[in-house]
Amino acid sequence: MHPIVRRILGSQETGLIIVVVLVIIALASAAGSHPDRTTGVMVNNFWNANTLVQTATDASFFAIMAIGATMVIISGGIDLSVGSIYALAGVTMAMVLRQLGPMGGGTTAWVGFLICAGIGLLCGLLNGVLVVVLKVHPFIITLGTMWILRGIAFVATKAESILVPTSLTHVAKASLGMSGGLYPVPMLAMIVITVIGAIYLTRTVMGRHIFAFGGNVEASRFAGLSLSRIQIGVFTISGLTAGIAAYLGASFYGSASSGDAQGYELYVIASAVVGGASLMGGKGSAVGATLGALLIVLIRQSIRTLHFDQNYEWIVIGCAIIIAVVIDQWSTRVTARRLNRAAEKVRA
Repeated sequence: MHPIVRRILGSQETGLIIVVVLVIIALASAAGSHPDRTTGVMVNNFWNANTLVQTATDASFFAIMAIGATMVIISGGIDLSVGSIYALAGVTMAMVLRQLGPMGGGTTAWVGFLICAGIGLLCGLLNGVLVVVLKVHPFIITLGTMWILRGIAFVATKAESILVPTSLTHVAKASLGMSGGLYPVPMLAMIVITVIGAIYLTRTVMGRHIFAFGGNVEASRFAGLSLSRIQIGVFTISGLTAGIAAYLGASFYGSASSGDAQGYELYVIASAVVGGASLMGGKGSAVGATLGALLIVLIRQSIRTLHFDQNYEWIVIGCAIIIAVVIDQWSTRVTARRLNRAAEKVRA
């Protein structure tokens, strides 16, 4: 077998793609069909443009956050504050734009994006600095900022939902030539950020430093890497992706509130872990995080499409996380045994 083919077949992403495809086939087979209102042609309840684009849209908001959070996990950390950053960035943008009043549509869209991205970046930077300066585990730091940031959003808005300018909704819900009420912008943004994240992690020096830091902190220190800069950097990127997701989410749904993205921490971490990121650090990918998010949304979609009790959603996702971690640990042990056997053969 050609080395490239062997590498593709042996990658974590290939396994995830196969699982996602199998779930899609199973859903399409079991979903049934209905007659189209206009043409009368029978249409599959799942395998149709509207459901597929909506599924990708549902995944896009926390998939984008999962890409940034995956970088934190690769470094050996965890970020529980992404949902709160999302909420704070969204309400800050909505309040600032309300105060600024009418502007040109393009200007409003760009100002809104810069506000959301800026708030997300600053919150991520705060997380990173606190972790480095206080030398406290990221779990504790981000658990604290999770409550603090959402509390600030709650106090600032007085728990009210704030409408965003319609020009932002026009951007997020641009049809881009697609008919039938399809809005592909969040899905396209997810794809673009996935590509950027993959290139950053695999093709840049900083990306390789993240893997080195998560794989072996002491070796990274002796290699002369700036550990503080790496830690601050990954949390800043995680905050930035949460801000971008907040911009897309608030624009798409037309409003922002302090309750937005409540519980998204679960979906984000689950996406990263199901996507192959190791909670021990040193392993993960942007593509895997996106595929993990898509798989979780497909699981949710299957519960709805097959008319199961939606209360089982949390149980299924929890089982998926446990299974993914168990498989990851098993794979790590198998790889370690192979390396040990190879080393013994060389010594012999």
